[in-house]
Amino acid sequence: MNPDALSAALLAVLAPLVEARRPGAGDGLSAADFPVERPKNRDHGDWASNAALKLSKQIGVNPREFAAEVATALAATDGIASVDVAGPGFINIRLDAAAAGALAKTIVDAGAAFGTNSSQEGNSINLEFVSANPTGPMHIGHTRWAALGDAIARLLLASGATLVREFYVNDAGAQMDRFGRSVLAAIKGEPTPEDGYPGAYIDELAARVKDAEPNIADLPDDDQVALARDRAYALQLGELQASLEKFNVHFDVFFSERTLHAAGADGGPSLVDQAVDRLREQGHVFDDQGAVWVRTTDFGDDKDRVIRRSNGEYTYFAADAAYYLNKGDRGFAHKIYLLGADHHGYVHRLKALAGAAGDDPDKDIEVLIGQLVSVNGARLSKRAGNIIELDDLRDWLGTDALRYSLARYPADSPLTLDPEILQKRTNDNPVFYVQYAHARTHNVGRNAADSGVTREAFAPELLDHETESALLGALQEFPRLVAFAAELREPHRVARYLEELASLYHRWYDVCRVTPLGDDPVTDLHRTRLWLNDATGQVLRNGLDLLGVSAPERM
Repeated sequence: MNPDALSAALLAVLAPLVEARRPGAGDGLSAADFPVERPKNRDHGDWASNAALKLSKQIGVNPREFAAEVATALAATDGIASVDVAGPGFINIRLDAAAAGALAKTIVDAGAAFGTNSSQEGNSINLEFVSANPTGPMHIGHTRWAALGDAIARLLLASGATLVREFYVNDAGAQMDRFGRSVLAAIKGEPTPEDGYPGAYIDELAARVKDAEPNIADLPDDDQVALARDRAYALQLGELQASLEKFNVHFDVFFSERTLHAAGADGGPSLVDQAVDRLREQGHVFDDQGAVWVRTTDFGDDKDRVIRRSNGEYTYFAADAAYYLNKGDRGFAHKIYLLGADHHGYVHRLKALAGAAGDDPDKDIEVLIGQLVSVNGARLSKRAGNIIELDDLRDWLGTDALRYSLARYPADSPLTLDPEILQKRTNDNPVFYVQYAHARTHNVGRNAADSGVTREAFAPELLDHETESALLGALQEFPRLVAFAAELREPHRVARYLEELASLYHRWYDVCRVTPLGDDPVTDLHRTRLWLNDATGQVLRNGLDLLGVSAPERM
């Protein structure tokens, strides 16, 4: 008996009661209208509903009296032990042990699929995050969005969405030329250009480019810069990709900004050229003083945007427009952008762009802004000098501790991580606390095998201890929690849930034995508790995987 089944049971009881009082009032009601919640005080039962309060005004009855009628009818449902009415009309439901305990076998049988749901089914989503310039190493500013973006992707995929993780490579524009000139200067042993990129990583790239192109200095000046830029760009992009993969962050698409400006087939218009024409066809482009503008103020922007200057050069907004339209052309109805704290000004701009393209700015585009993250005691990169590198953070704190900690807080809250806590192997360290609970489930399983306890029998009615009721109640919540976190784009809800589940598991472990004491015989209670132990381990494992964190079997 899971929450969805309870909501369906409520609907089956409520619909005829509502219809009897007001014919037609029950039309259109669905189980989704009556979600059940876990009460804060478990003494009140396993689940609670405010359905009677929601409907009483609509049908003109006293809510408490109506709740009593619902409770009487609901109590006759198989798997429900009792139903009580509290306060002005809350309905508290207690499941019988067999109905509650059956969940343990359901979870073990489902395995890695437990928690997946269809709440995002039918949604085709392009999720863009990180999108760093390929002119230097990944740094702490990218780290939070790498962890959060990947966790959001995992949640949406687990909830049935069709999704692509996309990295927008800013490989066009003046910064790429500065990058090329910086590498070329290092190849020639010259000082870094005044507007160039300093750092030992430039020297490392220069050495690798020179090894690959030993005659680069013999080329014409412009060709030298272009070759140094393109060779170093490919090498640096490879380093970015390697850093992300080591951080357990995978991208399906690395989209090059250059492709937006490149000529089309047979020398035809570029994607940027085509974007201007398409926006003009939508009726939102106008010409003024030789420049081409998009009337973004029609969609809430604070000012209209120049898309092509009077000298014929395109603005960065033109690339934004072409890229947005390209995402739609590739079949993505919904576009999610994850941007850093310094990109607040992009929110209205991108939403206005969606409106100008003929989309619904409130439905088809979503812009999430994250706040800054810092790490106490983190040292600047020896290679880059002025940044804290992702690779250094990962080597120092570990992928699991870093990813879990970054996912544990809402994205819109500034965050300072404490390495002293993250490196502890104690319960003060949240990721250790959760991973230790998972490792403990495996240790219990190993001890059970040594004692002859197997899962050959399953008697869920025996799981009637109060700690088992609490643990089963938390396990039931997992699929709904995954769907809710996916809907809100909030992975921190998974982390906090895992900590609560770990706490409930540790309490259960302290008082309920899976293996018999001494020479006591193995009973069906031991065997059934092994199912519950393994089910908890499975949910802990599934939850950690949603955060991109490993689930060790020994610690």
